[in-house]
Amino acid sequence: MISKESMLLKSCLELLSWKKIFHYRNNSGAFKTDRGGFYRFGESGSPDIIAILRIGGLSAILGLELKVNKNKATPNQTNWGKRFESEANGFWFIIRNLEDLEKSLKYVHTEAMQIMQKGILR
Repeated sequence: MISKESMLLKSCLELLSWKKIFHYRNNSGAFKTDRGGFYRFGESGSPDIIAILRIGGLSAILGLELKVNKNKATPNQTNWGKRFESEANGFWFIIRNLEDLEKSLKYVHTEAMQIMQKGILR
């Protein structure tokens, strides 16, 4: 079991690279500047990793929110995931280990294959 989110992030990024799946680390957060100002970057609630999985002639976009142990998604993260699925037609997953990532990729692949066989879009 991976106990630190940073370790899970590194493992997920390595697996996606190894599988040649386009992806990027999506940083978001905030900090105080030296002058006492406040700087926010990224969209609040957005996932840790954005990936695009190509299956045949289709591309599927995935939002991967990483959590370890019993950590849960925040309300902002859950709301972002719901918007991502409804507005962008994306797939949003909570990933706790590499097995979850593999299952998520397989699920998206299966969904895309069904769409291609039926000739319809999701």
